[in-house]
Amino acid sequence: MTQGKLPQALNPLQAFLQSEAACGVFLIAAAGLALIAANSGLAPTYQAALHMKLGPMSVHHWINDGLMAIFFLLVGLEIKREFLVGHLAAWPDRILPAVAALAGMAVPALLYLLIAGRAPGLSRGWAIPSATDIAFALGVIAMLGSRVPESLKVFLTTVAIVDDMGAVAIIALVYTAGISGPALLAALAVLAVMFALNRIGVKRLWPYLCCTVLLWAAVLASGVHATVAGVLAAMMIPVGEDAEDDSPLHRLEHGLHPWSAFLIVPLFGFANAGVSFSGVKLANLIDPLPLGVAVGLFAGKQIGVSAAVWFATRLGLATRPDGASGFQLYGVALLCGIGFTMSLFIGGLAFQNPLLIDEVKIGVLLGSLCSALLGYSMLRLAARR
Repeated sequence: MTQGKLPQALNPLQAFLQSEAACGVFLIAAAGLALIAANSGLAPTYQAALHMKLGPMSVHHWINDGLMAIFFLLVGLEIKREFLVGHLAAWPDRILPAVAALAGMAVPALLYLLIAGRAPGLSRGWAIPSATDIAFALGVIAMLGSRVPESLKVFLTTVAIVDDMGAVAIIALVYTAGISGPALLAALAVLAVMFALNRIGVKRLWPYLCCTVLLWAAVLASGVHATVAGVLAAMMIPVGEDAEDDSPLHRLEHGLHPWSAFLIVPLFGFANAGVSFSGVKLANLIDPLPLGVAVGLFAGKQIGVSAAVWFATRLGLATRPDGASGFQLYGVALLCGIGFTMSLFIGGLAFQNPLLIDEVKIGVLLGSLCSALLGYSMLRLAARR
């Protein structure tokens, strides 16, 4: 291997981690601005801007159903790349992040149901604490610099990618109300066209992008959440045989990353994190809904991920990430409790009542903040040890 070859091989991973970490910083700033706007004299302007109509939908709906479909397209591209040519391409590499992600989704959901599931109408929110926000979590890790081994960053990234797969499946299967048969058939027809383009070897991006727009419109009309269209479209875009291939998937992924990191995800955070604390008392934090979400994220994630890693390594099913101590793995398990973007998104699908959505936001903010602070502290302490 030549000296110039090694940096080229490392660049895709480093660029991904750096862009996600930068996205985390922007996301934190956007969430902070949303909280300031919602709890100041700007609150009426903030709410009016979000509910302003732009054609058939409000600004808020365009962000959640339109721009977030682009975010989910990027998620789908990352999932496909990782499974075909990335860190999940071989079965041994899939075991540890897969069991960690599955346990990290199941335990938070169980804790939520134990706390909030018996309250009327709240059981629909069981999936809210099951998600991990990769951008937010890597943003926290970025603050620690070289104190965290690269292997742990890769582990956190792959866990979050598997986590995203579960979240997409939940959105499609659980939070879909009525189905329109004709619209669903139209969506399947567009997918068939994209599949045919892939099979005959079309490498230009524009036919796939045109089909993606048509697919989004059909899925939106079908009753399935429109963001699922992004993931379905990603599965049809061709990828090359190696990570350095200049395939349509890689070109689109690299083209979308800056827009997702610095516009779409921060804009989503700004539009959805703004909750007014007017009239909120300390006792409200132990109401079933916010408490269930916060405990699910903070306690459920760290218990599920840590236990899965411990059992998988003890049973010889997988090996611990290179250069990582048990203390550092626990710190990363804590960071998996940062569920900001996807948790807020699922919360908006689970509940239509604005008061319940505000309680979800409080629980997500509380659980994510506790996970971020303790996870950062643990990893910093582990580096000193």
